[in-house]
Amino acid sequence: MDALVSDLFGSGNGHSSGCQGVSSVVKPGNGFGVAPKKSSTKSKKGKTRFSRSFKPSNNTPYLPPEAEEGNIEYKLKLVNPTQYRFEHLATQMKWRLQEGRGEAVYQIGVEDNGMLVGLSEEDMRASLKTLHRLAEKVGADITVLREREVDYDSDVPHKIAEVLIRKVPDDQQFLDLRVAVLGNVDSGKSTLLGVLTQGELDNGRGRARLNLFRHLHEIQTGRTSSISFEILGFNSKGEVVNYSESRTAEEICESASKMITFIDLAGHHKYLKTTIFGLTSYCPDFAMLVVSANTGVAGTTREHLGLAMALKVPIFIVITKVDLCTRATVERTVRQLERVLKQPGCNKVPMVVSNTDDAVTAAQQFAQSPSITPIFTLSSVTGESLDLLKVFINIIPPLSNSKEQEELMQQLTEFQVDEIYSVPEVGTVVGGTLYSGICREGDNLVVGPTDSGRFHKLTIGSIQRNRSACRVLRAGQAATLALGDFDRTLLRKGMVMVSPEMDPTICWMFEAEIVLLFHAKTFHKGFQVTVHIGNVRQTTTVEAVYGKEELRTGEKAVVLFKFMKHPEYLKEGAKVLFRQGVTKGIGHVTKLQPIAQYQPSQREDVEA
Repeated sequence: MDALVSDLFGSGNGHSSGCQGVSSVVKPGNGFGVAPKKSSTKSKKGKTRFSRSFKPSNNTPYLPPEAEEGNIEYKLKLVNPTQYRFEHLATQMKWRLQEGRGEAVYQIGVEDNGMLVGLSEEDMRASLKTLHRLAEKVGADITVLREREVDYDSDVPHKIAEVLIRKVPDDQQFLDLRVAVLGNVDSGKSTLLGVLTQGELDNGRGRARLNLFRHLHEIQTGRTSSISFEILGFNSKGEVVNYSESRTAEEICESASKMITFIDLAGHHKYLKTTIFGLTSYCPDFAMLVVSANTGVAGTTREHLGLAMALKVPIFIVITKVDLCTRATVERTVRQLERVLKQPGCNKVPMVVSNTDDAVTAAQQFAQSPSITPIFTLSSVTGESLDLLKVFINIIPPLSNSKEQEELMQQLTEFQVDEIYSVPEVGTVVGGTLYSGICREGDNLVVGPTDSGRFHKLTIGSIQRNRSACRVLRAGQAATLALGDFDRTLLRKGMVMVSPEMDPTICWMFEAEIVLLFHAKTFHKGFQVTVHIGNVRQTTTVEAVYGKEELRTGEKAVVLFKFMKHPEYLKEGAKVLFRQGVTKGIGHVTKLQPIAQYQPSQREDVEA
């Protein structure tokens, strides 16, 4: 895959290489894999989500068999359970919610083997009532996502229902997902975020984006040059919680069970380093690629898509400004995107979302299969299809399960420093992501490495998540930490704050297995590139290319890099992304040379 991603990074002008064995566009269906009735035209859409597991024998529709793990539960019916059975069901619901980190999906009217039996109207009502009681007991709310009729060899209509269970928030334990917003300059990224988070439509001249900008020149030019964060909440019933009802971020956090943090990145090529830093450092769960309907795949769109794929971030696409174009122009842009997504370098399966049913199916498929790429067409001015995007974002589940989260939390504390501020009456504040462990107010950590490779002791003052106070920070969460009167000049982006018991590996030099995605000439010893590894961004020199004299576009090799300015904290296996002008490449760290093994000369030390 790495070599093929180079198609997206090259200087090609919208070339597309056809499908080459990739399945064609997913036609969204009802998502249940239900066998359609012959007389009905409404349910003649193709089966999407469960087409592989569909067994047409005896005209009986199927889902895949129920999995022991995960947050999806099948229930045939829940009519008048005994007290013992009720307690058992409540325990089971707690388990499913834990697996989905506060969210679970129940399929009612479905047997454990996946057969869609369906229930009568009366039984379905009673089952949903029981489910509501169960949810109340475990401190959750239920939302019926959709209901479908299953009609096979029967005169009486039977229904199946898909229900979302979501925990009511307690003590800031909301589900937090980060979405990076990518796309070419002037594609409408900031405007779309303004409309989603402020709850008011745009006036067609960019009014909705004004609150997102951080600098005067951004307001004057209308172009984002820095990384800004916006939050969108969903309560336990799946309703949107944003600034239209809540005045402050604290109020949003208090009433939201699920929080979406949008990372608004720059679209202009001039600010590419900022965009790459946002993608590598903030560890987004998903990426939203915004494409303007009237310009199509232009400028940095292809490059941003390639970046997200290189970093293995699942991506969905939003086509904006449909109010400015004819239907034919929008369809042309969709077809252009489909061609790009089906290229051998992408191997994605586009799925155009046109109704609520499609949005629910897309959210579930998107989490299960990384190749599915939902495509939304909407307008920030008229609000057309904006609700479909909200439904999708509301249902989309987290990628990591509770077990992975627990394992990360049991490791030693490691916090990556991405932003540094000086706040009056508070002192030095750092922003970033907790990579592993747990961080509490009053914890003693060490921060570094400095230019000489040393670490300084510090104490955590207060913690804030999404602009509201927080006592405990868990692995994978982003926050700002107050460090009191700690000297700001000792800090820089790319540092880490770690537990004193950890023995961090600090190095000037490291080896990485790389693929050269695009280079105008040849890549050889002595060449200088800017390397991005997590929150580390620094210029390096190529010290050696093992086994080859030089590298050309598309070639693979193990390369020894040396940092030019100061040593960094790295880990083996970390993803590497490097660039210099038109030169671009990706890879991963294979070997570190700790400071003990390599001491820079005196002159280098002075320069550092």
